Amino acid sequence: MLRVVGGRAWSLKGEEAAVTDELGQLVETWLPLPDVAERLGLEVTKVRRLLQDRVLLAVRRGERGVLCVPEAFIKEGAPLPDLKGTLSVLSDSGYGDEEALRWLFTPDDTLPGSPVQALLENRGTEVRRRAQALGF
Repeated sequence: MLRVVGGRAWSLKGEEAAVTDELGQLVETWLPLPDVAERLGLEVTKVRRLLQDRVLLAVRRGERGVLCVPEAFIKEGAPLPDLKGTLSVLSDSGYGDEEALRWLFTPDDTLPGSPVQALLENRGTEVRRRAQALGF
């Protein structure tokens, strides 16, 4: 059985490994949910709620498939303020979780930097404008 992600076909058996490898090259540091909870001063159950509400985004990483969040999504003890809106726009544009992460961390010379770097620098309006353009 095949699944298409980002224009590529992945076998279900190798899908997680392929996504992990590609995202691992883009995302510098990953945090498992207990570490995210500690940084946010919350219980893990509340972090899971943030994932459900699309305030944060996580993917399974490593051999054990541990759910992890990119460290860059946490700034000064809180989720990036503009991340939720950006994730919403990307979802509306048809992007899945892995595709959204790939887009957020892929360098863009016209920004400059990656969209997540722009979010860290409080340039969320420009990032969301670009994300909206992806849907057309």
